Amino acid sequence: MLAVLGVAGIVYVAGSHRAGEPSDSTVADDIPQVLPVQQSGDDVDTADDTQAVSGEDMMAGQYLTDSGLKKSIGPYSDEGYTLEKVVVLSRHNIRSPLTGPKSSLYSLTPYSWCEWSSPPAELSIKGGTLETEMGQYFRRWLEDEGLFEENYRPAEGEVRIYANSWQRTMATARFFSTGLMPVSNMGVEHHKGINNVDAVFYPRFTYCSAAYREAALAEMEGLYYLAMPDLSCDYRLLTDVLDMKESDAYKKGSFTGFCMDVPTFNLTKGNEPTVNGSLKTACQLSDALILQYYEEPGRYSEISGRNLTWEEWEAISEIKDIYGDVLFTSPLVAVNIAHPLLVEMDNELKDDGRQFSFICGHDSNLASVLAALDAEDYRLPEAIEKRTPIGGKFVISLWKGEDGAEYMSLDLVYQKAEQMQNVEILDESNPPGIYGIRLKDLEMDENGLYKASDVMGRFEEKIGEYDAMKEKYK
Repeated sequence: MLAVLGVAGIVYVAGSHRAGEPSDSTVADDIPQVLPVQQSGDDVDTADDTQAVSGEDMMAGQYLTDSGLKKSIGPYSDEGYTLEKVVVLSRHNIRSPLTGPKSSLYSLTPYSWCEWSSPPAELSIKGGTLETEMGQYFRRWLEDEGLFEENYRPAEGEVRIYANSWQRTMATARFFSTGLMPVSNMGVEHHKGINNVDAVFYPRFTYCSAAYREAALAEMEGLYYLAMPDLSCDYRLLTDVLDMKESDAYKKGSFTGFCMDVPTFNLTKGNEPTVNGSLKTACQLSDALILQYYEEPGRYSEISGRNLTWEEWEAISEIKDIYGDVLFTSPLVAVNIAHPLLVEMDNELKDDGRQFSFICGHDSNLASVLAALDAEDYRLPEAIEKRTPIGGKFVISLWKGEDGAEYMSLDLVYQKAEQMQNVEILDESNPPGIYGIRLKDLEMDENGLYKASDVMGRFEEKIGEYDAMKEKYK
């Protein structure tokens, strides 16, 4: 299997997984009497070590904090750069779990979950508050950099706020827009009826021949094999944390424990990748625990009498990290399911009349787009979800230098775990997490910037790989 992975170009770093909710996906339960999970239609190579170290050395001190986070989104205008355009791909903010009270979420633990402020799968009140705060942070940043004037009201076509047609994504975009442009009253663009998936955000296989399916399955199974040691430890912790052996499902025999056998992956044209068995069930439980950790930080300790360490919370989240990795980030899968969003983002970057674009989807969108672009491996500091934290944003900012050339900064911007728990105000003294993304085989300068032409070339290359994939596996 490792030989297969070598050919595919996958390097999986233990304890360094891409995050994902149950992908906001079709995560169904694997025990009887379960309500159907809402269809989301939504929610690794490492670079040369020398290059990665030298990149950090270049930015150390002036641009990076001690934790490895950047001090700003891109450079500052007073350093000789002018901000020209920003394109944001965002994950929605805090939502309630995807399934309701009659699902296995409630039968697999004797503990009671928190009372959510929203129906299943919808944005919570706290999630809306956090997203408004993030929008306000972006407003202040854009005003400081001169892209937006104070109380900005965009002319036709200057700003685009676009979301998948699920309640949680549309609401997230609305709250962000309110913080970003509080006096503009700009609407949210969406292309389907409420809670119907937009094809641009649907991480589905638009091509899936028999030969392609076989090659993609080999990559996915390879990622699962390499993650098994971590997953085994995480399963034991999850079983203990939720006291699952005292649950109704365990006592009735409908759940007998997590199994480490290779699960069954489902790859069919027109659908997103799914998996059956323990990984799916564990991911649903991990997802609910992490969401509760944000929504009501003290809830678990109150009902269990146990305080979990930061490392234990990271391990619980790692289950859904592995789930997202296996389903959405292998090279053949990512270039397929991320293709519509890559095209959408490429069009936004090329639109000369656009100043700011906000595209709101799901963790599966962020994970697959970053994987398709060949982002180097990373783990986000001060975050429980290490790859695509709730409300996280992949920000591409275009800058013009004093030399007249155009540059791009690629950053993941996210509220740190404590900032979410405490609903902290974001400002220069308390900025969100800002983590610079490095793309394999692209040169980054001493300011942490890429040539804009290099980034646009990467988009063109990866969009073209979709057609090359179809030709190879026809």
